[in-house]
Amino acid sequence: MHSAATGTGQCPPLGVAGLRASYRNGRLRPREVIELVLDRIARRPQDSVWISRFGDAELRASAGDLERRAGCYGHEQLPLYGIPFAVKDNIDVAGMPTTAACPALAYTPAASATVVEKLLAAGAFLVGKTNMDQLATGLVGVRSPYGVPANPFDARYPVGGSSAGSAAAVARGQVSFALGTDTAGSGRVPAAFTNTVGWKPSRGLLSAAGVVPACRSLDCVSIFSLTVEEAAIVADLACGHDPADPGSRPEADQLRFAGAVAPARFRFGVLDGADREFFGDQEGARLYDEALAELTGLGGEPVTVPFAPFREAGRLLYDGPWVAERLAPFEELVARGAVLPVIAEILNGGFRVSGLDVFRGMHRLEALRQEVRGLLRPLDALFLPTTPTIYTIAEIQADPLRLNARLGTYTAFVNLLDLAAVAVPMSFRRDGLPAGFTFIGPRDSDARLGALAARFHRQVARTAGATGLPLPAPPPPAPPPTGETLRLAVVGAHLSGEPLNWQLTEIGARLVRTCRTEPGYRLYALSNTTPAKPGLVRATSGAAIEIEIWEVPLAAVGGFLSRVAPPLCIGTVTTEDGETVKGFLCEAHASGDYVLCVDSDDHMDRDLLRIVAREAAQYDADVVIFAATNVNADGSVNYLIESDDTVITGIQAVESIVAPIVIRLEPCRQASDRLEDFVLHSRVLTTRRLRLSGR
Repeated sequence: MHSAATGTGQCPPLGVAGLRASYRNGRLRPREVIELVLDRIARRPQDSVWISRFGDAELRASAGDLERRAGCYGHEQLPLYGIPFAVKDNIDVAGMPTTAACPALAYTPAASATVVEKLLAAGAFLVGKTNMDQLATGLVGVRSPYGVPANPFDARYPVGGSSAGSAAAVARGQVSFALGTDTAGSGRVPAAFTNTVGWKPSRGLLSAAGVVPACRSLDCVSIFSLTVEEAAIVADLACGHDPADPGSRPEADQLRFAGAVAPARFRFGVLDGADREFFGDQEGARLYDEALAELTGLGGEPVTVPFAPFREAGRLLYDGPWVAERLAPFEELVARGAVLPVIAEILNGGFRVSGLDVFRGMHRLEALRQEVRGLLRPLDALFLPTTPTIYTIAEIQADPLRLNARLGTYTAFVNLLDLAAVAVPMSFRRDGLPAGFTFIGPRDSDARLGALAARFHRQVARTAGATGLPLPAPPPPAPPPTGETLRLAVVGAHLSGEPLNWQLTEIGARLVRTCRTEPGYRLYALSNTTPAKPGLVRATSGAAIEIEIWEVPLAAVGGFLSRVAPPLCIGTVTTEDGETVKGFLCEAHASGDYVLCVDSDDHMDRDLLRIVAREAAQYDADVVIFAATNVNADGSVNYLIESDDTVITGIQAVESIVAPIVIRLEPCRQASDRLEDFVLHSRVLTTRRLRLSGR
């Protein structure tokens, strides 16, 4: 065992913010950084980090071209000017072979992947392509014909996979950041084993065009870096809607990763004692307890969350029909024996999947997604160990499938459940190995997760990767507003950590305080808004709604308001302590229709359903019934809406009573518990005013 022997001397880590500052001040040039990169790589030829690299002469020439380009256009036009990076070898780079660590698959693309093109256009320079578990199948980092990347802290242990080389290159300071991919944890497990950050964005934000699929419906491009803030900078430059990727989403053009402010008080989900599985590793259990204490000390409130639905979703990846999706692009390679035996053993499971299995798995996953949405709704993040433990390379090779599955205990479910995740290091185990933890949240919660993860990381981390040196300094904060400012109340998507908070931070706005409105406001879900937004409306009866007050530079107000799309508008909001400020409100027409929400715990018999229908017709309203459910052995659902002693089964039976009123049944375990929560948090209703009614 050894401590961070990287051969980097006392050269600082290649932090994005530090390099940018050095270039601006003239202390460094890209040609000098290239020499530093080449020296660091040359010192570790035995590490099996790289599958292919640009030649030394090519890299030096690229650095010269970059300097000339900056001379013509200026550094400010190149936000990643002179920043070295690497990409996993299942991501296309024009003119360089793509192998996915499978020589039989190798091809040389004419064009680079969309994310690579974006980063090159931003001024970053690409060093080469990194080693990986073959076909991105594995969390261990030992399944490659190009060698096993050595863990920089103890060569007996793996780097983790499948994005092994990308994490190792960042940890050793050979590049500033690296791209990986993540299907079941491949962008997070290596981060935990190398003392680096692994950001797995929400699916559809970073284009997967030009990426060899592992499981196409689940794959994400991920980012490794030394800090959360630097990963966010890279993600903001790499993201965006891409018509060439069928999984890309239009929201990618509007969302941001960087600039969010972590809330002073937050709620985070934790594992109950019975759900904490570390497979006998007492160090893993001890560090989780320590991490929970640290996060609580930062202002967090721990909330126990049942892990069963997450665990079940994770098992669907290899024990369910998704293994057939993994087989689909590689069926011919498997059939002719062109993959490693352990990869063939895994993928051959896809031949046993039937069409019935596929649909049963899809339906079960949708039910699990719905359950998990409810569990995550009141939380700012779910906080879990990235892995329950770590095994030696020898142990993994002796028991490859079982130990790989164990390493994915807390990662495999994330993409299946359409979640986002940021994995960060904490402190080191007593055996000298690093350990990591992951912040997990709903799709498009990336900015909030990043803000929380960055705060936690800087509180607990001691060193950057395997350099043995302190973390690079964070990017400088935006200067406080100068001159006249406008105090603005925000809710919903503009709150700290939410998807549109960047619209405030990028114009230099400053968070003043978090407070509540005076009683008499309601939040309504708005349809056809991307990202999803609530509307704040003053009502005759309502509640005190949590808001944030921001100081916005008066000179920037016009540009900011031009982004406010209807039905949102700016009006006057009164706080609970009497302050009157401008703030986001909702135009009246957007909340003028009614949705009648009914609680079925009071036994919705046919007579009451008819009363509901008459009242709904009076207001031209839709009806949502919160119905407790009972699932039958054949998978059908009884909605527990009772008429005398008879259970009304199925939505058609209900519709026959209330027709022609539109109705939707909302399944839940305990209807009365869901009702108020749905009104306060729902983002799935159309633009209608919510009105409670019932027996």
